[in-house]
Amino acid sequence: MEKRIVDTDQAPSAIGPYSQAIRIGDFLYTSGQIALNPSTMEMMNGNIEDETEWVLKNLEAILEADGLSLGQVIKTTVYLTDLGEFTKMNLVYEKFFASNKPARACVQVAALPKGAKVEIDAIAHI
Repeated sequence: MEKRIVDTDQAPSAIGPYSQAIRIGDFLYTSGQIALNPSTMEMMNGNIEDETEWVLKNLEAILEADGLSLGQVIKTTVYLTDLGEFTKMNLVYEKFFASNKPARACVQVAALPKGAKVEIDAIAHI
């Protein structure tokens, strides 16, 4: 299968040696997204709800760059620096995946890039 890099200026550019997403066959694998404003590349640090919304909008932009939508996401991984904020994150997450609830893992991590509170990656299927 051919590997194809997916890149869009509608989502933050990579801040390291990685791609925004990779398409292999009928699957798209996104890199983890944090609450970076794609226009300024500045962190939109705020409460967990605001950061989660930015993250999911960034993921949505990457999916759309490959002709996909959040409705085609089959798996996500959520990384939180504080599992005590799980419920607040989940309320925002649920709005983006109201009719399509992908499989998901959620873990607490010691830290995330740029002081982010949340990072999410996704796998989508055509």
